[in-house]
Amino acid sequence: MNCYHPILIAASLLCSAAAVRGAVTPDPAVLKAEDERAEAIAKASAATVAVFDGSGGGGGSGVLISPDGFAVTNFHVTAPCGAAMKCGLNDGKLYDAVIVGIDPVGDVALIQLLGRDDFPVAEIGDSDQVRVGDWCFAAGNPFLLADDFTPSISYGLVSGTHRYQYPAGTLLEYTDCIQTDAAINPGNSGGPLFDAKGRLIGINGRGSFEKRGRVNVGVGYAISVNQVMRFVPMLKSGRIVDHATLGATVSTDKGSVVVDDILETSDAFRRGLQYGDSIVRFADREISTANALKNVLGVYPSGWRAPLTYRRNGQAFSTQVRLMGVHDEAELIELVQSEEEQPSGHPGDPQEKPKDEGPKLPIPQLEGLLKKKKMPPAVVQRYEARRGYANYWYNEQAQERLWTNYVDRSAIADLGYDWRVGGKVETGGVFQLVTSANRSELTLPSGHSGAIFNGDVAAQLSPPRSGGLLLAINAWQRFIDKGLHRFGEIYYLGKLPHGPDGTPEDCLVGYFEGMETRFFFAEDSGDLTGIELFSADDADPCELSFSDFKDIQGRRLPTRWLVQHGDGVFAELAIEQWDVGQAPSGPQDGAN
Repeated sequence: MNCYHPILIAASLLCSAAAVRGAVTPDPAVLKAEDERAEAIAKASAATVAVFDGSGGGGGSGVLISPDGFAVTNFHVTAPCGAAMKCGLNDGKLYDAVIVGIDPVGDVALIQLLGRDDFPVAEIGDSDQVRVGDWCFAAGNPFLLADDFTPSISYGLVSGTHRYQYPAGTLLEYTDCIQTDAAINPGNSGGPLFDAKGRLIGINGRGSFEKRGRVNVGVGYAISVNQVMRFVPMLKSGRIVDHATLGATVSTDKGSVVVDDILETSDAFRRGLQYGDSIVRFADREISTANALKNVLGVYPSGWRAPLTYRRNGQAFSTQVRLMGVHDEAELIELVQSEEEQPSGHPGDPQEKPKDEGPKLPIPQLEGLLKKKKMPPAVVQRYEARRGYANYWYNEQAQERLWTNYVDRSAIADLGYDWRVGGKVETGGVFQLVTSANRSELTLPSGHSGAIFNGDVAAQLSPPRSGGLLLAINAWQRFIDKGLHRFGEIYYLGKLPHGPDGTPEDCLVGYFEGMETRFFFAEDSGDLTGIELFSADDADPCELSFSDFKDIQGRRLPTRWLVQHGDGVFAELAIEQWDVGQAPSGPQDGAN
């Protein structure tokens, strides 16, 4: 007689019942989707950063964007940290990190984790392709719960795109952001928002909370990754970066966006925009409300260029506009200091923790840190304080890199001031340029011009309608001769659109005789690709774009110069002769 265990008998009966009803096998497509979701989250989690201020007072989240440790977070997360912070990854390790640059208006900060050059990074997505209804997930450190640095994950939908959030406090303004119902709570600030495939589409920053408990109610906002990545090359300058404005105020009137007022010093005014005009398109987007314009403006740094279409008396006009800053430098620094003194001035701030949430020193690795922070040696080596900068060390490094690459690549150290350059003008005829340290002269098919570089240099704007071509060439020569440290005040601006195709390129800004000169460099080759000389703040610059680099007497020099001023091309010159040590002879009065 066989004996059966009761549990085995029960299992057998259940199996028999299932067989009668028909066994349910999971759909392979469902299992595959589940595996893909888990893989995407695992990959994204590796690049998610837990940010702590190093003294147990608070923190937030961030996300790594490059193997050398650059990571993005919120300005309001880094503000109370100062120059140094501690950052943890889900490998269980804690890393020193240093502030690099800040965008206080857009609530973005760039930091660098130290100690490795092979950090895991997030795959960058395209936030312009995000649609309402797309699945997404947020990763981060809500309520500073990630005591082992493993991020919390919340899954949800994209519930809105191109949202505009009015400024909170004195600075922070969220434009063109992504709205999601994925839970974003205090501590998630600065952390990543990913799409379903694990691609970075935004940086979480603000949330709508109940008045009690600071608990998310399903409405959170992320700064679009396209905006963030446009600012990152500027933030690598170590500066305090400002956002852009047209230099005009607008209002919505009967379905049109009408200019109420405009600064006469703005580039938009010089490009023709006037009081009463209707703005139709900006940066390739239809504009139907004043907020829609604010939304698009907010994704650009000061100094960027963007296409603008406006209508007047039924006629449409299209142009490219150079955007100006929302604040002047002194005002921005003062406002930043105000925000840093009161870092929790808007919803979603991770510093404002519920009183009963978490210990003062939330993780064992931080227990040995002093309340009064002392910067770690690794941070000290990468930090230099200077007014107007988040970290001047990074600016200085960029200056030296660009200058060294240019000198080594082009072999221009002894090029001097005495040039004799000749060739053809693309529209027909020939030209001759002769320069020295004190004067220059240019002969074109349209006539002869000269300039003297003594006294009021800014007045030497010949040839007419060029914006000061001879002065721009002299600034180039001065830069080559004096170098970084004797040209005048010089700093690294970041990357701005330049040239006919508007490709963002590295830009050094130099000042001499009260004038601003911008020098642009190609990232891949290190070549000097252009110069912009501003003779005055309210004037169009003389713009030179260089191409067709060739070996000339052992130097790598551009043989095609495109000269632009305002809306038009002044001349395009093809260089056939370039002799060094040929100074102009005879009197030169500088007359046009």
